[in-house]
Amino acid sequence: MSRLKNPAVLIQAIRDGLRLLTWDTDAFAYADSFDEATGRYRGLRAGQDVPISDTDPQGLVVKPGVARRQLGVEQAAAGQSARTPGTVTGAPEAGAAGTPATPGLGQPPRPILPRRFHGSVTLDPTRVGRDAGKVAEEVIAHLAGLPGARVQVTLEIEATVPDGVPENVQRIVTENSRTLKFTSHGFERE
Repeated sequence: MSRLKNPAVLIQAIRDGLRLLTWDTDAFAYADSFDEATGRYRGLRAGQDVPISDTDPQGLVVKPGVARRQLGVEQAAAGQSARTPGTVTGAPEAGAAGTPATPGLGQPPRPILPRRFHGSVTLDPTRVGRDAGKVAEEVIAHLAGLPGARVQVTLEIEATVPDGVPENVQRIVTENSRTLKFTSHGFERE
């Protein structure tokens, strides 16, 4: 802590980390305290603005994996108790036509969220590993981590060689493409 300008810098860094929507991969969670009797964190929060006192911070920074497990258990328990007979569980699913369904008593309608993502990016051919790693960490991991998500990644290569591709390189690339199970590949004379 001797390298900090003052404690307020650390408090602000914690606040900033807690505001991240990607807290579970890029930051942490925050709890008011830990209940040793139950083995659970009290007041566990993440992905939101959390008021933390500059003068007398009392809470705990919680590892994202631990927080995810506890929040998952709490959400599952809330879902179980909300399904007891005679209670309203919230807004029903959207109708077949894709319009929002009528909300349950006292519940706002659920927003219609996008269900698909697509994107393409051009990578530096001399730094493909580095750039592909960034794409994997910063985009693919977030999508693949969603419940029930099916993520497909396709690598497309396009090369234009003004003087033409020599036969030995054609043979090597074609053979390696077959070995690596490319779904399509080939050379053109255009």
